[in-house]
Amino acid sequence: MNRERLSYLQIHPKDNVLVALRDLPPGFEVEFDGRSFILQEAVRAKHKFTIYALEKDADVLMYGVLVGKMNYAVAEGVRISTDNLRHASDSFKLGNRKLDWDKPDVSAFEGRTFSGFHRSNGTVGTANHWLVIPLVFCENRNVLTLKSALEEKLGYHVESRDYSDEVDELIVRYQAGASVDELLAVDLSSAKIRKEKTRLFPNVDGVKFLNHDMGCGGTRMDSDALCGLLAGYITHPNVAGATILSLGCQHAQASILRDEIKKRDAKFNKPLYIFEQQLEGTEQELMQKAIKATFAGLTQANKQTRQPATLDKLCIGLECGGSDGFSGISANPALGYVSDILVTLGGSVILAEFPELCGVEQELSDRCIDEATAEKFMHLMKTYNAKAEADGSGFYMNPSPGNIRDGLITDAIKSAGAAKKGGNSPIMAVTDYPEVINAKGLNLLCTPGNDVESTTAEVAAGANIVLFTTGLGTPTGNPITPVIKLSTNTKTFEKMPDIIDINCGTIIDGEETIQQAAHRILEYVITVASGEEQPRAVQLGQDDFIPWRRGVSL
Repeated sequence: MNRERLSYLQIHPKDNVLVALRDLPPGFEVEFDGRSFILQEAVRAKHKFTIYALEKDADVLMYGVLVGKMNYAVAEGVRISTDNLRHASDSFKLGNRKLDWDKPDVSAFEGRTFSGFHRSNGTVGTANHWLVIPLVFCENRNVLTLKSALEEKLGYHVESRDYSDEVDELIVRYQAGASVDELLAVDLSSAKIRKEKTRLFPNVDGVKFLNHDMGCGGTRMDSDALCGLLAGYITHPNVAGATILSLGCQHAQASILRDEIKKRDAKFNKPLYIFEQQLEGTEQELMQKAIKATFAGLTQANKQTRQPATLDKLCIGLECGGSDGFSGISANPALGYVSDILVTLGGSVILAEFPELCGVEQELSDRCIDEATAEKFMHLMKTYNAKAEADGSGFYMNPSPGNIRDGLITDAIKSAGAAKKGGNSPIMAVTDYPEVINAKGLNLLCTPGNDVESTTAEVAAGANIVLFTTGLGTPTGNPITPVIKLSTNTKTFEKMPDIIDINCGTIIDGEETIQQAAHRILEYVITVASGEEQPRAVQLGQDDFIPWRRGVSL
């Protein structure tokens, strides 16, 4: 069927709602399953409407699963909304293993390589960064002072727009007596772009300065998890070494960090410099030592060069944010096909965001490689949801106002589409935050649905590329791992080309199949992994980093 001519779509044969692929007016005639009916009201693109009349408390099915129940009886051709539909999902239990799957044709990628940084533990980085990290929020200012001292001089300031000329223009207009309306009407389209300097260390992609608000004053569980998260970054294949600033008296002790590093890499041999302010004395002594150590470490990192690596060395994190009603039928299934290709080639994939797996637990549990893995997944889901409910916000409250506005009415609808990123392969392991994944194939990682917290965790778990789908648009990036943004629809891609890399709206428009889009995505991944292209988030210096306070965030 030519999707370009389609006005609506049934995603799964069991579904009793259709998805509008374009804005449909009231009175629009729908032809479906050998019969026709009239839309009772306007249905905007991405939203759903009923195929049949549904009674009060009737099940609503999408993607072949329960995604909600009707609050009251509705006729056929009625738009699904937060007024007439409430969240509902099927219960789940330990079931039979369903491990058979159709592997994709990978002949186009067999034998292909990317150019990466080979580490002594066998992992391969898609970038080569130096980290400067505070162990506690008390050191944030010192980290920013180091950034001010080093970033510009070493050539690592990010190309960006300088809007100071625009401010000068407004100052002149104001001083000349311009009114509020006149100020608002001034054309400020002449922003200059600040050009990147030549790097002193050409083989080092960046010196990344991370800040956070943790390390002390919270629970010991949070500070221990922070040390685990930071250890994941320090041992990450995209990192050559790190400078750590500690105050000295905080919960997140340097000794805990060292232990967490050993858990992840028993033979860790990267340059690692840790300085405690209470031990060093004055700020000047601390900063001078940190600057010398960082500079010396960069000379070592600069000796490393890119070398060919097979695609099984890729570990792709799967993420979505600002999702819309097209996410589950365009970009997410395309990522699912990419996932299946990479798994077939022997690579690793991470599917996270546990609140956005609500409603598809049974399917994912049945795909787990063994019962122990399935039970671990179900335990994490139940424990996390119970904690969220105890804090007054269960998984059912996950959809944001933007999600709802664009057709994701319940968490189960959102989740059923989000899970498509994981493809169809068996689940080889389930990992809890903030641990690193160790299994080839598809891995589940317990994280919140919060875009930045989840991306932060996926990278700590080992993702050396993140594929991030968005329907509404988001600038999210990461300090050390390239984040590639994929739009679910052409309108958003054309509206926000400065933050989105790939358009998957071509699937909705009928220009590409899911498989064709997946091949295009993986080709781009290879160029990014080789350092030949930079995704928008890297170009913009979008270094988002937020550790997860366990249980507080969805």
